[in-house]
Amino acid sequence: MKLRAAVALAATTLAVLVGTLLAARADDGDDEKRTVTLIHCGKLLALPGQAPLDGRTVVVADGRIVKIVVGFAAAGDVPEADGARVEIIDQKERFVLPGLIDCHTHLTGEYDRHVRLRRVEETDADAAVKATVYARRTLLAGFTTVRNVGSGGDAAFAVRDAIKKGLVPGPRMLVAGESISPTGGHSDSTLGYREDLFDIPGAMQGIGDGVAGCRQAVRAQVKRGADVIKLTATGGVLSTTAAGTDQQFFEDELEAIVQTSRLLGRKVAAHAHGTVGIKAALRAGVDSIEHGTFLDDEAVALFRERGAFLVPTLLAGKEVTDWAEIEGFLPPPVADKARRVGPQLQSAFARAVRGGVRIAFGTDCGVSPHGINAREFALMVEGGMTPAAAIAAATTDAAELIGLSSEVGSIVPGKAADLIAVDGDPLADVTALESVRFVMREGRVFKRGD
Repeated sequence: MKLRAAVALAATTLAVLVGTLLAARADDGDDEKRTVTLIHCGKLLALPGQAPLDGRTVVVADGRIVKIVVGFAAAGDVPEADGARVEIIDQKERFVLPGLIDCHTHLTGEYDRHVRLRRVEETDADAAVKATVYARRTLLAGFTTVRNVGSGGDAAFAVRDAIKKGLVPGPRMLVAGESISPTGGHSDSTLGYREDLFDIPGAMQGIGDGVAGCRQAVRAQVKRGADVIKLTATGGVLSTTAAGTDQQFFEDELEAIVQTSRLLGRKVAAHAHGTVGIKAALRAGVDSIEHGTFLDDEAVALFRERGAFLVPTLLAGKEVTDWAEIEGFLPPPVADKARRVGPQLQSAFARAVRGGVRIAFGTDCGVSPHGINAREFALMVEGGMTPAAAIAAATTDAAELIGLSSEVGSIVPGKAADLIAVDGDPLADVTALESVRFVMREGRVFKRGD
């Protein structure tokens, strides 16, 4: 009897276990069921530069845009939804457009009066942790893709990879690593410090002197994982030196940087303020000029001839102009440069717009606080762009500059499902983009606005 009871108990236990496993397997099947998302859009700017569409449904699956349907579709109206879990997102009262692109950010820090002290107190780990906060702010502001054009250490690479793996929320990142600079140039991070505080910077820190040194510095950044190469063709505002804001590399050095970048499949962004340095960088073949503060008519013609983009960073110009008037906020040589450069950016931008220069959106956030990137739009419109052109600069045109036109910049089937939504019509009032209500990146919703 005891044996029979034991066998019965074992059989019952086995049955329960099998039933549990089968139920778990069924549950797993439900969890693995494909999700199709239907986004009901009151207005949809699918292709910036064209007119918005009324009453459309964007169908999203597996992080990609599947199709755009006329009207507000239900699950039964979309064959792709058959057998799938369906989510409907109601944006019928909002204006939907592609996720925005900022071509000039520095996500591993924010400038303030203590920035120089932090450079000797904080570690790469501190920068990485802060970058996760800044990346989230940037994403929630509607910027689903950024170029991070210059950062020390490995923090930006680590955050880029963590975002790609879904470990932390943030925009898709293209990272330059260290900016390529001559010794004592704008991006020499040891400027203004005692010599015994740092080792002499070399290629891994972006320092290149002479043709061979410049080639090595580019190769070192690519070795570290750089997606794009950033060079400092001229002096800059926030470096602690009175070396001015014009050309710092020789022409053969600029050519070596661009040629080496091309051999390694990388585009080149050139920080440039001074007139001579802007034109030297354009002749060397860079893809974009960042800032372009003192461009002249000859430079405008070179932009058009070479097909290069201007990334204007008007927001940073306004920020440093304000800082220059705060007693003790900037070191004296930096304050002097800020007073000359900051107010000039807006007029240079207006000249570029009138001259037909291609514009790609960029803010230099990190100089200004992260998350206020969209304030750049109003400054662009003040400088002579239409709201439609400014939006194109942050979507289709920016995507072309960074080499991701097949992936982002417009809402068309096959591209990544990067979408944002705002209240109001940004084509009528571009400041509507300063209050993004809905954010989706690669099909994942990060902000619902409800």
